[in-house]
Amino acid sequence: MLAETDLPTLLADLRPRLHGGAFCFVAAEDAAGLDAAASVREAEGWSWLVPVARAEAAGLPFDGRFRWITLEVHSALGAVGLTAAVATRLAAAGIAANVIAGRLHDHVLVPEARAEEAAALLEPAQPPGGQAIQSPSTASSGGAKAARLPPASSVGRTPPSSSPSAPRP
Repeated sequence: MLAETDLPTLLADLRPRLHGGAFCFVAAEDAAGLDAAASVREAEGWSWLVPVARAEAAGLPFDGRFRWITLEVHSALGAVGLTAAVATRLAAAGIAANVIAGRLHDHVLVPEARAEEAAALLEPAQPPGGQAIQSPSTASSGGAKAARLPPASSVGRTPPSSSPSAPRP
């Protein structure tokens, strides 16, 4: 299978998969026994993405509990705009997104408390009045190939019943 580079196609086929369990980032010299899922070498030392249970068992401090969403679409490492589109979509709902690129897929770590909402926001559903995640080129041309997603305000929230600026039926 060839990796996809076309942004509208990538967005239409994200297929977000929410993994079980909570993850965290820890600083340690090595990850022996931590069941590390990812790592990055920073100037200050190694950061490891590990299951929270492993970090707690090892007595390692960490900030935040995250859930892992894999975007199952086979995205090319050279694809332009996918990370920006996904992060912008989640940011519109006030959800932090920490993105890790793998060879075949992109992975998004989101706060544990909002993981279900984040995964739903990335589903390419087509509700009435849905908003699209669009590439800059499709946004200006009407977004013919853009994935339709529910408005951020409609996922996991009840919209206000009356607003001075909202049109009335």
